[in-house]
Amino acid sequence: MTRSTLTGRRNVAMQLIGEPPGRIAPADELVNSFEFEAMAKRKLDSITFAQVAAGERRAFDRITFRPRMMVNTTKLDLTSELFGQQMFAPILVGPVSQLKRFHPEGDLAMARGAAAAKAIMVVSDRSSYPVDEIAKEPNTMLWYQVYPEADIDAVRGRAQKAAAAGCKAICLTVGVPSQPEVSWDWGAIDRFRQGLTTPLVLKGVMTVDDAQSALKHGIQGLVVSNYSGSSNNAMAASIEVLPAIADAVGGRIPVLADGGFRRGGDALMALALGAKAVLVSRPAVWGLAPYGADGVQRLMEMLQTELGRAMAMNGRPTLKSIDKTVVKIHRW
Repeated sequence: MTRSTLTGRRNVAMQLIGEPPGRIAPADELVNSFEFEAMAKRKLDSITFAQVAAGERRAFDRITFRPRMMVNTTKLDLTSELFGQQMFAPILVGPVSQLKRFHPEGDLAMARGAAAAKAIMVVSDRSSYPVDEIAKEPNTMLWYQVYPEADIDAVRGRAQKAAAAGCKAICLTVGVPSQPEVSWDWGAIDRFRQGLTTPLVLKGVMTVDDAQSALKHGIQGLVVSNYSGSSNNAMAASIEVLPAIADAVGGRIPVLADGGFRRGGDALMALALGAKAVLVSRPAVWGLAPYGADGVQRLMEMLQTELGRAMAMNGRPTLKSIDKTVVKIHRW
């Protein structure tokens, strides 16, 4: 199947041929995340939708599965644990700032939807609601994401407040292209960690050298992420550099991946290449914008179901049974 064919099929999903213009279909009629994207496009104004539209996925087109037959997969187990939190499946809701741009209840609805799907939500430091208010939503499993700022103490203070509210990990995003004037070196990261008792996860790692430095500085988790979305096609995709980083880490700390994940099969690819879990951000917003918490839950459970189906079709009934032999990377 060529890339143009895949793009054509995706455009069909976006257009939802036969649908009356502007119709918001019931969430239970949608069959994949791209149809949720189409509903979000109908719900939001063009400028707002453009902030969460599309995303670069060319790297996924080069990866195919190599299924194993004659394996008993009747007892699938997708459950996973990160920093003491039990998830139904290794798929997290990634951080997105100012979620009220997309839905009146913003982060509160996102938290309810993620909790209903038994998924961890990473709350943005630039959230629409205070983190302690988000944490009051029932059954939430939360992390908290921050950016480097000139005032390290202020960032640490917000991280400590989030930890006190119940967030089980602090996710520090580095390499943000929109704020090149603020750049923390390892010394700044070490100062930021002083007084923090919550595990620190570094988001934005794209090289083996940075991963190895993170280990030396006591970082407790990594997120392989290029943060570029569709803005820089010259940037390597997260899933392309994931195998080398996972090999370098060697299981000493969890390695997660972020960037372009739209289907449960995408998550299986990342797990096969060494990830402990994946983050989805734009798709979660596609569920939130037209449907609120129910849409987030439906979207996340759809991805979980797709992951389970992909595991069964490839003869991998548990997460421990997934390894690199599941996939083949083609050098097109």
